[in-house]
Amino acid sequence: MSNLLTRRLALLADEAHLPVLRGGLRGIERETLRVDATGHLADTPHPAALGSALTHPEITTDYAEALLEFITPAEHDIATTLEKLDGIHRFSYSKLGDEMLWSQSMPCQLPSEEDIAIAWYGKSNIGMLKHVYRRGLAVRYGKAMQCIAGIHYNYSLDERLWRLLDESENRERKLSAKAFQSDSYFATIRNFRRYSWLLMYLFGASPALSSSFLRGKPHRLETLSDDTLYLPHATSLRMSDLGYQNDAQSGLSPHENCLDSYVATLTKAVNQPYEPYAAIGTKQNGEWVQLSTNVIQIENEYYATIRPKRVIRSGERPIQALCSRGVQYIEVRCMDVDPFEPVGISLETGRFLDAFLLFCALEQSATISEDEGRVHTDNFARTVKEGRRPGLTLRKDGAEVSLPAWGHELLERIRPVAELLDRERGGSAHVDALAAQAAKLNDPDRTPSARVLRELRANGGSFAAFGLRQSELHAAYFRSHPPTEAEHAYFTALAKQSLAEQAELERAPTGSFDDFVAAYRASNLCHDTN
Repeated sequence: MSNLLTRRLALLADEAHLPVLRGGLRGIERETLRVDATGHLADTPHPAALGSALTHPEITTDYAEALLEFITPAEHDIATTLEKLDGIHRFSYSKLGDEMLWSQSMPCQLPSEEDIAIAWYGKSNIGMLKHVYRRGLAVRYGKAMQCIAGIHYNYSLDERLWRLLDESENRERKLSAKAFQSDSYFATIRNFRRYSWLLMYLFGASPALSSSFLRGKPHRLETLSDDTLYLPHATSLRMSDLGYQNDAQSGLSPHENCLDSYVATLTKAVNQPYEPYAAIGTKQNGEWVQLSTNVIQIENEYYATIRPKRVIRSGERPIQALCSRGVQYIEVRCMDVDPFEPVGISLETGRFLDAFLLFCALEQSATISEDEGRVHTDNFARTVKEGRRPGLTLRKDGAEVSLPAWGHELLERIRPVAELLDRERGGSAHVDALAAQAAKLNDPDRTPSARVLRELRANGGSFAAFGLRQSELHAAYFRSHPPTEAEHAYFTALAKQSLAEQAELERAPTGSFDDFVAAYRASNLCHDTN
C-alpha cells in the first residue's frame, strides 16, 4: 500500500469517522433487449403499460426502441439497489406478454438495418431531440451497435468523507470543497483507468456473438458454429474494437487529469466539425438525420469506460452541471450483463465493485501522460480480447508482467479496504467477494467468459440458442415471482404519471424544432469551472 492509502484507511477506521463509509450511494442502469418467444428482436413499440420512455424515472429505452433501460433509485447499500432492480424486472415482466428480456450483452439475432426501430419519445421538442440524436448514432455507427447492452454502476462517496480528507490533506493547496471533491473523483477515475482491465478479466461475459451482428464487416474472430463467432480467450468482445469504438473520437486528447481538461475535451468534441459527418449533413430531404456534423452530437456520445457525473437540473446539460457544481458521482460503464444472473449482476459483484472503487478513490493517483494513457488502453484491449490466454502479460511500470500475478497483487492492495467496509457494516461480504475473484485468477475456467464458452460448446455452439435458453430461465423466474401489490401500485402510478407528463409536454406551446436544436447546441458554454 502507498503511504497515502495507509493514512486514509487509518483516518477512516477511527470510530468517529467510520460512519461516513455508509453514506455513499449506489445506483444501477441495466440495459436489455425485448425479444420474442423465438429470441428475435421484438418489433413492437415500447409497452404503454410501462409508461413513457421520455419521462419515466425508472423504466425507459436506450438507443433502439426494443432496448429497455432500467434505472434504480440511488441507495446506500448495493443489496437494496439490487432489490429495487429486481422489482423493476418483475413489474416489467407482468406487462411484457409473450416477450422476454434478452440475457446477454451482445444482441440476439437482428433483422436488417432498416427493420431495427430507433427509440421514439413522442412529438415534443425534447422527445424529438432524443430521437434525432439516435438517428445520428445510426448514421454514424449503424443500428446493430445500438442494440448492445451493459450494466452501468453509479457510485458516490459521502460528501462528509471528502470533507474529512480535505481537512486532513488540503491545508497547503487551499482548494475549495467543490474543487477538492472534483479532483478526488478524477483521481478515482485515473486509478480506474489503470486497473479496470481487472474488471474485464473477472466479470467480462461476452466472448462470443451472433455472426449477424457484424453485418459482413471484416473481423478476426473465429467460427464456433454456423451462427456464432468468438475468440477463444476473450473476456468481453462488447468492450473490444467490435463494440463501442469510433475513429472520430480516437483523436481526442486525454481528459482524466482534471475537471478543466475533461470539460475542454467535451467542449471541443461537441463543437469540432468532422468531415465524414459534414458530408452527410444534418438533414436529408428536409428530415433531420443527426443533431450536428461535429465529432459528437452531445456529451453522451463520448464513449468512455467511466464518466464523472452530476445530477442535472431541468433544462441543464451535463457539461453545465459539472462546470457549475462539480463532480457528484462516477458512472462505471464497462460491466457486461451477467447472463447467469436474472437482473444481470450479482450482489457479490456489487460488493467487489464497492471495494475496488473505494480503493481507487483512496489510493495514490498521479496524473496520466499521453504515453501512459496508451499503455492503459492497451492493457484493457489485451484483456478483453485474450484475457484468459495462458502466459498473457500486461504492461506495468515499463515491464511486462503476468496478468494473474498483477491481479493477485491488486487484490492484496484492495484487501484492507474490503476489511474496512466489512468492519463498518458487519460480516465478511466484501472480503468474501475478494476471495471469489482470487479463485478466478488462479483458474481462468472460473471466469464468466469461460463459463459462457463451456455452455456454448456443450449445446452446439450457438450463441442465439444459449441466449434464448438463459432468457427463458430468467423469464420463468420473474413470472413465478410477480410484483407485490405495493410494487404493482407504485409502478402503475409511475407509468400513469409519466404518460401524463409526456402528454403535457406535447400540448405545451413551443417554437420550431430547428430553433430548439439551435438553442440546445448553443447552450454548451461553460463559464464557471472553479
